[in-house]
Amino acid sequence: MGKVDIGVIGVGYLGSIHARILSKISSANFVGVYDINEQRAKQVANETGVKSFATLDELLDNVKAVVIATPTTTHREIALYCLMRGIHTFIEKPITDDVAGADEIIKVAREKNLKVQVGHVERFNPALLSLADYKISPVFIETHRLAQFKPRGTDVAVILDLMIHDIDIILNLVKSEIEEIKASGVAVISDSIDIANARIQFKNGCVANVTASRISRKNERKMRIFQRDAYISINFLQGVAEIFRLIDEENSDENLKPTILL
Repeated sequence: MGKVDIGVIGVGYLGSIHARILSKISSANFVGVYDINEQRAKQVANETGVKSFATLDELLDNVKAVVIATPTTTHREIALYCLMRGIHTFIEKPITDDVAGADEIIKVAREKNLKVQVGHVERFNPALLSLADYKISPVFIETHRLAQFKPRGTDVAVILDLMIHDIDIILNLVKSEIEEIKASGVAVISDSIDIANARIQFKNGCVANVTASRISRKNERKMRIFQRDAYISINFLQGVAEIFRLIDEENSDENLKPTILL
């Protein structure tokens, strides 16, 4: 299989990271970048040793796949345009700013037999991957995803900006349909919701309490899972998972025995 000709659309903070990583991937032929900010595009192109294209069409004429790292509100239009041109797309999360846009992208990708992937990087966090062979049957989940304020990402609410990671993971861990959602959030600094909490009740009885904030003093990305036989703590920032199990009191003075997974 030959190398994939790929380009990056949008080279702001996240787009420039994608560009640097692509320049080091042996299976990718990183062709170039496009951004409406021509100066920024040229800067990133020079740093990664690729071409800066003057127009989106010019970039698409030279690639088979793209990374879309533009503001969320533009994802739908750009992704659909790329798909209609026969281009495989990797879209930074969230996929779009509404469900209708996501559904349309998926529909067109299937019709065109093209690949679409969304950048849910936490799926590949070592802490989560270390639990792949462990049976997880949650009865209660609590998550905190807190970040210091940064202007980027404020075109959408913190739910789509940050909380989406934990929602994605929870929906994969809890093998049940959702019964009820109660949620609240407020705008503090930006024009959209900056801090939010959701209580998700599943039909099997599991409850998830999910909190996200982008106006915190420090960064924190933790998930705590409670189930009949164990308590599981996942630290996404450190890439570490810990499992605490009940043990035989006759053989130990401790009530919980931890297993640390790196």
